[in-house]
Amino acid sequence: MSPILLIVEDDIDLANGLITFLQSQGYACKFCNYLDKVGGLWKKADLVILDRQFYDIDTINLLPDWLAIKAIPVLILTAKVDINERVAGLDAGARDYITKPFSYNELLARIRANLRPFNQLEWCYQSLKLLPTQRKAFWNDIPLVLTKTEFDLLALFVRAPGRVYTRDELLNEVWGYQYYPTTRTVDTHILQLRKKIPEITIESVRGVGYRLCM
Repeated sequence: MSPILLIVEDDIDLANGLITFLQSQGYACKFCNYLDKVGGLWKKADLVILDRQFYDIDTINLLPDWLAIKAIPVLILTAKVDINERVAGLDAGARDYITKPFSYNELLARIRANLRPFNQLEWCYQSLKLLPTQRKAFWNDIPLVLTKTEFDLLALFVRAPGRVYTRDELLNEVWGYQYYPTTRTVDTHILQLRKKIPEITIESVRGVGYRLCM
């Protein structure tokens, strides 16, 4: 059965374009442009594409209540590019964040990544293989010696190749703000991963953060 994607969007033309594209990729789509109907449709969805600014309402204020109905991946679409805005959305419970305008192919990659269960037996990227439940990593079937933090950081990149993570997002996902208040530690661990796995490219995006090149 095809995954069901719920699109909560006030721009009907944008929503129609998304639905046409995503259905062509094999997904079933439901569309909602009335907030009082979101809860009922949320129960039936496997992933939600959520417009951050829904008319004059900031939907991240409603997100915790919707996630209490059913804990599913939420991908926020927004025109807001400020890092603090992105962090607020992630802290509210969103799994991912993409700014408008955006590429359909990038959106599709993020949907696939967020629908993929993290506890699956094996994650692969090029000649890199991760075994999440065993916390083991291999390059060309040769074991890699990684610290816990290095493994968690690498796993986050492998889940969504091509996605740019800000340093604040990486701190939140891997370390937690309460333990590492500086972003310098992110740079240090990225440097260590580059040294241990020089065959892959973790690219610096100036002024933003890092991504694993596709």
